Amino acid sequence: MDDRLALKGRIAARVSPPGQDDTRQHVRALDPACPATLTGPGGGKPASAPALADEARLCQVVTILVGTAVTHTPPGTPLRIGVGAEDGYAVLEVADEGPGLSPEEQGRVFDRFHRADTSRTRTKGAGAGLGLAIAHSLTTAQGGRITLDSAPGEGCTFRLLLPLHRGPA
Repeated sequence: MDDRLALKGRIAARVSPPGQDDTRQHVRALDPACPATLTGPGGGKPASAPALADEARLCQVVTILVGTAVTHTPPGTPLRIGVGAEDGYAVLEVADEGPGLSPEEQGRVFDRFHRADTSRTRTKGAGAGLGLAIAHSLTTAQGGRITLDSAPGEGCTFRLLLPLHRGPA
């Protein structure tokens, strides 16, 4: 993928907390049994955070993060989506209460074609190992970063950080 294409439509986009119903509807489409909670970063109060970003690419990254959380956790696993601003960044978190990842897996999670399930037969919904690599590429092309906090048995929290837009949005 040519990262320069991701910069073409860069505009002031709002990282906004979607309505509770919108969030739940999106997650429910992927897993009808998955409870989704909307919070701020770290579980606080949700808030808007204007970021200089390509809105379509930002939506793509969020879709990848939510899809990854739902796909790689048991059905019905709770999901938290945190939106707000911290330390000069617009922040979006996708946190699950799934099985988590080992330190070795965490180190490779953004690598192209890496899949945690290394079996030759893929389970339903398993991809080619490109989603998180694409999310990482799109995020860095917009001047942001994406991080992962996880431990075995502790779930995963992906944090998308984009510089706050300082002018009128």
